[in-house]
Amino acid sequence: VHGFAGWGDYNALNKLLPYWGVRNGDITKYLSARGFDCHAASVSPTTSAWDRACELYAQLTGTITDYGEAHSQNCGHERYGKDYSKNRLIEKWSEKDKINLIGHSFGGATVRMLAELMANGSEEERKAGNDVSELFKGGKESWIYSIITVAAPHNGTSSYNIQEDLTNDPNATTEEKLIGKAFLGISDLASGSRNESDTAIYEMQIDNAMALNKKISTLKNIYYFSFSCDSTYIDENGVRQVDESTLTSPMYVTAAKRICSYTGVTNGGYVIDEKWQANDGLVNTYSAMAPTDAPTVDFDENNIVPGVWNVMPVQKGDHTTYQGEMKDYFNGRAFYVDFFTLINSL
Repeated sequence: VHGFAGWGDYNALNKLLPYWGVRNGDITKYLSARGFDCHAASVSPTTSAWDRACELYAQLTGTITDYGEAHSQNCGHERYGKDYSKNRLIEKWSEKDKINLIGHSFGGATVRMLAELMANGSEEERKAGNDVSELFKGGKESWIYSIITVAAPHNGTSSYNIQEDLTNDPNATTEEKLIGKAFLGISDLASGSRNESDTAIYEMQIDNAMALNKKISTLKNIYYFSFSCDSTYIDENGVRQVDESTLTSPMYVTAAKRICSYTGVTNGGYVIDEKWQANDGLVNTYSAMAPTDAPTVDFDENNIVPGVWNVMPVQKGDHTTYQGEMKDYFNGRAFYVDFFTLINSL
């Protein structure tokens, strides 16, 4: 499942520029040819984890997208969306035919929300009326085998805290101010006429991401793995610097430099301290490791158990690395073959 502003199999762009593989060929096709049945979902590029999870559920089950009566009324949009009954993403899905969910960036919140709804449903939706989507009834935790997140802002990202800094700082370069305006423009585009709280931009802000974490459980029968990247290093003087050789975009370079020296306090009073400074050009490495208050362990291949986040070693790279963009220091194809082999061995 792609991140903010991303795309997948239902988008024409994916044939020209596959989201998973970028300029180096479609990783899902590469893996499927090697016995791993892989598919790339196409959820909304800008909306909330809830809406995206509902779309993902419809694609996986071959049904009409149902955002829920209560949610759609609260957020002021139509209850029903696209119909996937004639264009299902996968052939079958059940307790017997489990799936592994992989989310890049905000795709991480999307797959976590889907798992939460599959397991526990929504009490608010069940109370809203008799015509309730199967998704909101719960009881289907066993349909999901594992959740894998890559470069996911579980606890939000401080990149949004530096947006106004970039546009208002008199010492900022012209390029930095333009980057800041671009960030703010993306935020406005994401909101549009939609309720602001029903957008990905809103849920990637630190206070709101942590509030979302309180609504999503770590489920006892699902395996969890989190991968994070770091495009920074500590120099000989003990100062955190950006390794520009690891970054694929000028926007990431500008953001990474600001994030790696940023400290501050959110509107909700959360202190953004030095542990938030390592980053991949968009997401803080600390945030990508695991949701706040979730049970975690450092990955040990000899002791992998469900119901706890296995925090994988930090990978040198930027926010696109785990999309499969090949670098001298990272081969996405080999990585996914090795990791899926591990998943299948559990």
